Amino acid sequence: MPDTRYDAAVVGSGPNGLAAAITLAQAGRRVLLIEARDTLGGGARSAALTLPGFTHDVCATVLGLGASSPFFRSLPLAEHGLEWALPEAPLAHPLDDGRAVIIERSVEATAHGIGGADGAAWRRLIGPIVDDWERLLPDLLGPLPLPPRHPLSLLKFGLRALWPARALAKAVFRGEPARAAFAGLAAHSILPLDAPLSAAFGVTLGANAHASGWPVAKGGSQRFIDALASYFRSSGGEIQTGWEVKTLDEIPAPLVLCDLTPRQLLRIAGERLPAGYQRQLEHFRHGPGVFKIDYALSDPIPWMASDVGRAGTVHLGGTLDEIATSEAAANRGQVADKPYVLLAQTSRFDPSRAPAGKHTAWAYCHVPHNASVDMTAAIEAQIERFAPGFGDCVLARATKTAPQMELWNANYVGGDINGGVQDALQHYTRPVAQLNPYATPVKGLYFCSSSTPPGGGVHGMCGWHAATHALRD
Repeated sequence: MPDTRYDAAVVGSGPNGLAAAITLAQAGRRVLLIEARDTLGGGARSAALTLPGFTHDVCATVLGLGASSPFFRSLPLAEHGLEWALPEAPLAHPLDDGRAVIIERSVEATAHGIGGADGAAWRRLIGPIVDDWERLLPDLLGPLPLPPRHPLSLLKFGLRALWPARALAKAVFRGEPARAAFAGLAAHSILPLDAPLSAAFGVTLGANAHASGWPVAKGGSQRFIDALASYFRSSGGEIQTGWEVKTLDEIPAPLVLCDLTPRQLLRIAGERLPAGYQRQLEHFRHGPGVFKIDYALSDPIPWMASDVGRAGTVHLGGTLDEIATSEAAANRGQVADKPYVLLAQTSRFDPSRAPAGKHTAWAYCHVPHNASVDMTAAIEAQIERFAPGFGDCVLARATKTAPQMELWNANYVGGDINGGVQDALQHYTRPVAQLNPYATPVKGLYFCSSSTPPGGGVHGMCGWHAATHALRD
């Protein structure tokens, strides 16, 4: 029998693992948090990837859902060192004619900037979701809501969200600028934009940009993780790093929550799982990966549209159809000539991330699952397209292919940063189709990773739901 010095253990210290551990500790349990790496955080870690004095986030940077998360907002994280930095505008989408669509904090200001019929359409599409944001969050950030807490609000959301993103953009907007901006938001789904439910990501992230402003943690995402860890310790929790769990038998607790993907759980608990459940986990689908570049820069990125400098996040992809082509290619196992690029320029509003007068940025694009292709030239061509002279600003770069992303974080299987495909078939049935998606057939063993609802993103709600179910059970 294993040693049971603790009431519960959580394996993996990403935002969901920390959320699960905190929830258990708040309930008075003796909790051990186990992390295989030397630093906590999973995909929300920070590191010196380029030159001395430059702080880079390994993956997660823009924490809009972290700032909105009902669970994280319930914690006194400011008392544990967390400070938010807000860009003047959450998002920019530059266009080939030298203009840009700017998603402002205000729905009205965004609609005014888009102008005309499409400005009014943005107000009609996103405004009601922003108005219902607090009512919608519990249903959006959880397992299938049966029954929904606010059915009317969820119905209004669903009438927009169930569409394929490309079809909704063409039905709602007349002009290419607004269509392209919506496509860039929807492409965070890493789904083909002709797939049902892809519009849900555009609507949700657009509303989230207005509701939260898409902030970052001052000093790097590691500061967010450090605040969570500090609060966990203050609640009586213990943390051990550098411990890669090989088997459940080595964990000193009768209750174990795993911030792991199905593939990893099969590795450490396969012999205990019934054959049928093992087969279900083996059929869990992972999606395209990402290729990422971190930059140390001598100057701010010289955008043709100067307003792009006001935004924390920039989507590079030109038109709706260009973005749709890029995302369809990655999902077909092909490499796009003009990839849709997500770029974060955090040092513009968090100068602590770079030496005085210098800057950091990162950019990534979606690539086929586990592809080792180097997308540096393609990504930088997209940046230069909207910011001529960008290359002259680069002091150093650090690149990661999709397989290298998995080396940084084992949950990024094949470079998939969403913890698994999040389409209509696997959104609520992750990791398997059952009423309690967090439980396994093994007593005391639970999933708490982004491979469970509500899926990818730094919100901690997978961990909170899993721990809540475990305590109830």
